Amino acid sequence: MATKGLIQFDDWQDLYAERVGVMRTSAVRDLFAAASRSDIISLSGGMPDIRVLPLDEVSQVVSQAVLKEGIAGLQYGDTTGRLQTKRTIAQLMQDFDIALAPEEIVITTGAQQALDLLGKTFINPGDAIITEGPTYLGALQAFSAYQPTVHTVAFDEQGMRTDLLEAKLRELGPRGAKFIYTIPNFQNPGGVTMSLERRQRLLELAHEYEILIIEDDPYGRLRFDGEPVSCLRALDPNVIYLGTVSKIFAPGLRLGWIIAPAPIRQKFNMVKQGTDLCGSALCQVIVEHYFAETDWRATLAAANARYRERRDAMLAALAEFFPPEATWTHPEGGLFVWVTLPEYLDTPQMLSVALDAGVTFVPGDGCYPAGSGLGRNAMRIAFCYEEPELLREAIRRLSLVIEDRLALVRAFIAAGVL
Repeated sequence: MATKGLIQFDDWQDLYAERVGVMRTSAVRDLFAAASRSDIISLSGGMPDIRVLPLDEVSQVVSQAVLKEGIAGLQYGDTTGRLQTKRTIAQLMQDFDIALAPEEIVITTGAQQALDLLGKTFINPGDAIITEGPTYLGALQAFSAYQPTVHTVAFDEQGMRTDLLEAKLRELGPRGAKFIYTIPNFQNPGGVTMSLERRQRLLELAHEYEILIIEDDPYGRLRFDGEPVSCLRALDPNVIYLGTVSKIFAPGLRLGWIIAPAPIRQKFNMVKQGTDLCGSALCQVIVEHYFAETDWRATLAAANARYRERRDAMLAALAEFFPPEATWTHPEGGLFVWVTLPEYLDTPQMLSVALDAGVTFVPGDGCYPAGSGLGRNAMRIAFCYEEPELLREAIRRLSLVIEDRLALVRAFIAAGVL
């Protein structure tokens, strides 16, 4: 019997763990189906432009990975990752003035798994954690399974405001939070980069209040303006650092890593054993050969040139089409711009109208803890994948949606309703 249009009841509702009730879906993943439509210009997904990859070289890398490594790439491996993969990661980290022994690295199934391992290792229900506000929605999603109390600290163009952080830490007291989670380089969703002065102050506060710092750095190599700033991990060996090849090679390989002090690594190893036993050895072998046998730096430079052109096109279009009431960030790298609209506008409500107009974005409330009520007048827009002319058209379409809402509000104000 057809069930289309009927309410679907969940006969297993009383069996689910309590944590499932507080988990949230990813706003980006929920938009994937719509974004794949040919009539939609997507500003929602932070997809790296892997169209720059030299596929003939990549195919040779994959072939050589199988032929040279034989069955080793198809067998179970060490929970913390292959030794040669960790050596490859250690070499990559030298670019950031981070000297590592391979055993200091734990390979993960993407940096997203690293976030889940952090939650599983550190968070009890009700524990306080601190993040930037707004922050990466995938981190909020990963942490939410462990039911923390999330405190957010606003940022400006210099990154997380350490004056506000200090006030929050004073309120919570020493070890009043399990950790501070930050994306200091080209923050997701804000696009801002934390200044060196603020990084140093963040470390001072973390020491004073005895709180761990989690440095999530997926975008650190995607700089196309300005000068690099030292990683927090380069400034303090107690910082837990998360990295990934998703933005510098291929997100489909799902390979990331954690750098952490030895006692914490031991806990990660134990927790990870219960999660996946070990990551994909084949993906690790491919990564080893890609970074050893291709001119990956030239490929990354080509990608960054595209990102810069698209960033410029988006900022120019925002200046041309968006209303004077709107403000936005000006990233020096990364993939995203954060747009703030007047407080009386509601971007979650605008999304369906924007979809009808042929454009997607991520409503800002998804980048704050659920139920906080924050970010509803903001949006994250990505400039990384669409061509410049399509970005301009997307911003034009989005501006019309915003202008319609503004006109409605103005009419209500004129009529004395607001």
